[in-house]
This record gives sequence, structure tokens and C-alpha cells, in this order.
Amino acid sequence: CKANINEFKSLLYCQTCPLVHLSYLCCCINESLISPTDQGVVSVLTVFYGRKNRQTCEEAIDKDKLENTECSKTGAFEALANRCNGKKVCEVDKEIFSDPCPETYKYIQTTYTCLPAHHVVACEDSEVKLSCDSGQTIALIGAFYGRTDRTTCIYGVPDGQFNNITCSTPTANQVVTERCKGKSNCNFHAKNSMFGDDPCKGTYKYLELAYMCKCKQRFLQCGFSLLEFSLLAF
Repeated sequence: CKANINEFKSLLYCQTCPLVHLSYLCCCINESLISPTDQGVVSVLTVFYGRKNRQTCEEAIDKDKLENTECSKTGAFEALANRCNGKKVCEVDKEIFSDPCPETYKYIQTTYTCLPAHHVVACEDSEVKLSCDSGQTIALIGAFYGRTDRTTCIYGVPDGQFNNITCSTPTANQVVTERCKGKSNCNFHAKNSMFGDDPCKGTYKYLELAYMCKCKQRFLQCGFSLLEFSLLAF
């Protein structure tokens, strides 16, 4: 595995087995990228955001911003997992965390796994079908509903409706899991009402999720089924 870290952006990626635990440290808090292989998706294992020593990410930083070594963001794992789990590439910046200690220079430290999985992107108001073979059930890795880029699901969409890239709903994982967990087939409609409310009015959103097919009985060899989905809106 390789990690390229500089002042502005970090990129991590897997070169061999996707089932590997990756250590990831981002000194900059502007933007970073978590990227698994083309055949895998992100599954976050641990997250720390804050500062727990004076040595990490200390280069060219005023010493008074390194003094607080008991700075830690509660809920960092949930925030990053909700943002990244199930994605092939995940962009991360400090905006997904509230600031636990404004006067301290912080960093993000995490480990994650790259998992082989079915990966689905469905534009708003389209329907997606999650499907496993007979004897297998759906196990959700992660689900996201909102918008974090200006390239996904933009065909035919007015310019002003994909500029907001900090749009997300915190209930996506829970809602999709409750509807599809334990089933062999599951249809899900990517629309605001499925998640309770519109997380960002005026923004055209999309559903991105990943899942695996697990055997109903233990110790049986399971393969992947073919993924079938239809987009009713583009």
C-alpha cells in the first residue's frame, strides 16, 4: 500500500489484497482522499480527529497550537463512516467534524479496510435493486444520500442544483439497512421521502451504497451475484 501526503492533499490506495487494514494520517485538514482499489470499497475501522501528542503534524506550526494533547472529537468515527463507508473514493475535509478545540492544530488519523462489494450509484428519484443469489442475503457496508461532488448524476440537471457538495443525510445507513438487511432481493427508491426529509432543498442528490452477499448458513462458499439496477431518472 502507498500513501502520498503533502500540505494540500493525501491519496491512499491498495495495490494488492483488498482485505488489508490501512493506516492513514492526514496532517492537512483542508482535503484528503481515501481510495481503495477499483474492485473494493471503503470500510472505516478507526478514526481519531484532534491532537494527542506534540510530534504528529508539527512541522511549521506555532508551538502554542501543539500544546493541547487532550484534544479529541467525540463522534469522529460515526462522521467519517457515514461519509465514506461503501464508497470507492472518499473525499474528506475538516467540515465533516465540528471543531473540538479551536486553538489547537489538529489531524485526522484513521484505519480502514478495502472490501470487495457490489457498488451502486442511483440518481435522485430512481430505483435501485439489490440482489443476491439464492441462499444469500444482503449485508450493507455503507449508504450515502446527498451530494459530495459536482460530477455524479449531473446529466440534464440545471447548473445551480449540483453546486452544494456538503449535502448529506445522517440516516442513510439506518434506512437502507432496515429495508434490505437479511433479504435476498431489495428494491429501494432514491428519494427524499425515504429518508424522512430533504437534507438540502434545491440540490439534486444521489444514493451511493455498497453491499455484500452473505450465506444464510455458515461455512458455505458464497459467490457474488449479478447486480441489477435501473435508473428511472438521470
